Order: sequence, then C-alpha cells, then structure tokens
Amino acid sequence: MKVEKIEKIVDTYSNMIMRLAYQNCFNKSDSEDIVQEVFIKLIKNIDKLGDNSEYIKAWIIRVTINTCKDCNKSSWYRKVKKLEENELDFCFETEERGVLNKLSELKPIYRNIIYLYYYEGYKINEIAKILKMNENTVSSNLTRARKQFKEFLEGGEDDE
Repeated sequence: MKVEKIEKIVDTYSNMIMRLAYQNCFNKSDSEDIVQEVFIKLIKNIDKLGDNSEYIKAWIIRVTINTCKDCNKSSWYRKVKKLEENELDFCFETEERGVLNKLSELKPIYRNIIYLYYYEGYKINEIAKILKMNENTVSSNLTRARKQFKEFLEGGEDDE
C-alpha cells in the first residue's frame, strides 16, 4: 500500500518538481539531484503526510524549494563553475525557454511566487501557506516580480 502511494506521488509530481528545481538552480544535473532528495524525504515522511493530495503537493513544493535553497547555499555549489549547455529541452516547451531565461534574472523568491501563481495556479493565500509567508508579503512580491519581469521583457526587445 505504501509503495503504491509513493509510486503514484512520484508519477504525479516528478515533472513539477523537476521544473521547480530547474527554475531555482538552472542546471539539469543539480535539478535531478534535488528531485532525488525530495523523493528521499518523501519516503522518510510518507506516514506523516496523510492522504490529502493538496497537502502532499504543497508539502512537496515547500520541500523542493527548501532543498534548492540548501543546494544554492552549499560551498561546493558556489565554488563550481557551471558548464554552458543547452539543457532546456528536457522539460520545457520551445515557447517557455525564452521566458525561463528572463525569469532567471529575477530573485529566487520572485521566481517561485510567479511559478506557483501562474504555472501551478495557486492563489495568493495558498502560496502564503506553502511558503509560510504573510499573504501581503506574497502579494507585494508578486507585484514586484511582475514589474521586474515586465522590465526585463521590454529591455530584451530593445536589444534585437
């Protein structure tokens, strides 16, 4: 029973976790490592999560973001020079790649809020619960993120 539940969760959320991890670290290999770490944490905590799929999804999102933060803070990660590679093909559609490149210029908290709001369809109050933030903070960060993202997009058009 427990194995079936884990398999269902993995099948349901693995792509979402990969996308969320990638938009936090912009490296396919690190994203894959983060996905594995999240699933290890899931296996360790499966008995505590219950059967509410929305709670499980929110828990997975929160664990993914925290694992990304830990990865980005590690001394190894900061000292390693990244290889330049075009690896966006693995989980993003062609039209999403340009947007993702522009999103990479935003602060991680802004990227996460935009991702949760627009891509996962969460409302501000739900994002606040997932990220354990005040609703007003999420709302103002979303407004700032939209403004910065708009400036990035408009700035990118002038370069061409």
